[in-house]
Amino acid sequence: MTTPVRFGLVGYGFGGRYFHAPLLRSAPECELIAVLTSAPERRSLVFREHPSVAAVTSLGELAALGVEAVAISTPADTHTALTEEALRLGLAVVCDKPFALDASAARASVALAAQLGLALSPYQNRREDSDFRTVRALVENGTLGTVTRLESRFERYAPQDGPGRSGGGTLLDFGSHLVDQALFLLGPVRAVYAEFRKRESGLDDDVFVALTHASGVRSQLWGSWSQAAPGPRWRVTGTEGTYVVAAGDSQEQQLIDGAAAVGVEREEDFGTLYSGGSARRHPTERGRWDTFYPRFAAAVRGEGPPPVAAADAVATAVVLDAARTSALTGAVVDVPQG
Repeated sequence: MTTPVRFGLVGYGFGGRYFHAPLLRSAPECELIAVLTSAPERRSLVFREHPSVAAVTSLGELAALGVEAVAISTPADTHTALTEEALRLGLAVVCDKPFALDASAARASVALAAQLGLALSPYQNRREDSDFRTVRALVENGTLGTVTRLESRFERYAPQDGPGRSGGGTLLDFGSHLVDQALFLLGPVRAVYAEFRKRESGLDDDVFVALTHASGVRSQLWGSWSQAAPGPRWRVTGTEGTYVVAAGDSQEQQLIDGAAAVGVEREEDFGTLYSGGSARRHPTERGRWDTFYPRFAAAVRGEGPPPVAAADAVATAVVLDAARTSALTGAVVDVPQG
């Protein structure tokens, strides 16, 4: 690619500042032109941290600056409106999770992008987590045999910090990544059972989601902001072995800390591979969040598929809708196939 894709960043909160901006700035295939934020303190941060980047207050201003694509990192309830406004301005779009509040809204955005011939991708960067890349390799190379059960957790103890209203609650916030990873690894889902607890804020937390995949494999997913004793990030069991890793991907903290090397995990955080009566440490693959924007830039130029297909956002939203219904009714919810 000879000419970098000109990007605008929509939002400069935690995600925009620490995840999107550094990854856009570090990718030779991308050029960060401007940040859309109206908050005075965040505009000051933009000017201080990225002096060559403009600060604007509307998508129209981004388009007028010659931006070709935008990365949207704003509160969950703004995602659909901003995505569709950007598409109608002729801009390719990366939208942070949750891509939409429900499957109906997700379908409408995906259909609009297809109609306009524009690249659209949900920001499922956690497909490139170090731990998930390791799990995926073990599944795909047959080390675990045929997978029978997958357990996956995003559990933290930060009850004062979350679940944040901007994320739409734990089911949409953590659940977007947990469900996407399970679907990507094990395929479509035919039944969903879920539970959650409503916090004083009215937002859901302490989420548990059980998926029965079309293949018969079962995924059990947990998400919480108020778990003082988190379980292992992954426990994946197959006919030939089980892989367990306690520590999750460290790229988030590394980016916050401004680390020079991002994605490399400490040896003491490696997982364990169990097979028969033996157990051995298994090296964790390097996390590669840095590959997302170069791949999206290639898609904008028509040189490859987007890093995450827009249709995958719909599939995740369908499962999350079913999980919400299940948690509210106590019923197992069937998911239509096809």
